[in-house]
Amino acid sequence: MAKKFQVVIDRERCKGCELCRSFCPKQLIEMDTQVNAKGYCPAKMTRSDECVGCTSCALVCPDCAIEIFAEEE
Repeated sequence: MAKKFQVVIDRERCKGCELCRSFCPKQLIEMDTQVNAKGYCPAKMTRSDECVGCTSCALVCPDCAIEIFAEEE
């Protein structure tokens, strides 16, 4: 069975720079249409069941707004 990963994006920390979106090899990150408290449209994870846990999004995030956790099977 394939390992599952949970991607947690801190909406309030994200400034919507879209770097995570650009670096996701599976194109699983989109920008939300709802703004956060700072007025930015933050990133949000789509199709999280397809995440391979590469951590590219978390590594490129300049605001450290993304965390990735391996889920217990």
